[in-house]
Amino acid sequence: MSIWDDWLRRELDGIRHANRWRSTVAFDGDGPRGQVGEREVVSFASNDYLGLASHACVRRAAREALERWGAGASASRLVTGTRTLHLELERAIADWKRTEAALVFPTGYAANLGVLQVLGDADVTIFSDELNHASIIDGCRLAKARKSIFRHNDVEHLRELMHTASGRKIVVTEAVFSMDGDAAPLEALLALCIEEDALLVVDEAHAVLSAMPTSDYPGYVRIGTLSKTLGALGGWAAASRAIIDLLVNRARTFIFTTALTPPDAAAARAALAVYLSAEGDRLRAILREHVETIRPGHGSPIVPVVMGSEAAAIGAAARLFERGFYVPAIRPPTVPVGTSRLRVALSAAHTPAMIEGLRDALRELHSQPRDEKR
Repeated sequence: MSIWDDWLRRELDGIRHANRWRSTVAFDGDGPRGQVGEREVVSFASNDYLGLASHACVRRAAREALERWGAGASASRLVTGTRTLHLELERAIADWKRTEAALVFPTGYAANLGVLQVLGDADVTIFSDELNHASIIDGCRLAKARKSIFRHNDVEHLRELMHTASGRKIVVTEAVFSMDGDAAPLEALLALCIEEDALLVVDEAHAVLSAMPTSDYPGYVRIGTLSKTLGALGGWAAASRAIIDLLVNRARTFIFTTALTPPDAAAARAALAVYLSAEGDRLRAILREHVETIRPGHGSPIVPVVMGSEAAAIGAAARLFERGFYVPAIRPPTVPVGTSRLRVALSAAHTPAMIEGLRDALRELHSQPRDEKR
């Protein structure tokens, strides 16, 4: 094993020397307040944007499903893994997104891989925004299609690229980008795709506060997670009946894996009911207020604080941790070199005092001389 030992040592040393070393962090808590090691902290790292993971109705639905169906689905959906819960959840998602049908996957990552693998056939060109996240990138890599990258949110650049391509076309983007929290120009992208007879695939994972366009266009494919806005686990695709039927028959990340667990499916269904209720409206209003407190005018609960170097981001995260705030440092390859950052994720579960405390800590961080941040 000496050849492998040398290689492993070189790889690990390279990660450390680049200030890109990562390890898992145990957060012992229910909601934003918890413990990391010996320190009590408030987490601003969670994607549970509305705090539904801890909602009483969501907990109750998961417990009841556990008692009735057990902890796991025990098989893939096309064998014996499908439960009535899955079908009910899919109908609810299709109604929510105003599409003909929907399909649930075990994770949002699996949904992106499955959709792009199936639709991205050999005679297709996939046009992907340059800031799309990892599951879209990996889905494009797995597809047989040609790949073309367009400048971030640049519809005219995309139009130029599409005009030079032959064959069938797919445009794929995030609705809200996971590292910057900015929104895609979806109306313009949808109009361009209709004009070009192209599919538009939109990942809505972080679009909790965004007004998403609806359309009868059969080439509009919507993808999302059950683990962020809805606080559960899993992923979904919503589209025309023909596209969903094709996914059922061709998507490897649907066919060859065990189905979403009954407790997770039940939790997601209950969370969606809360989201669509007056309480959901109230939670989104609270979340908007939190965003305004931290960064007025920003459109999403993802608030980046760009520090520049890896060392600067690590140092800033450490100073916030000492103040009792857990905000992770995000470094390459997750973000481009030179844009390492703090990624603040806000939730309706945060109290005003938590939000104001973080705001003051961030102001203090910015007031420090530039050389102290590096």
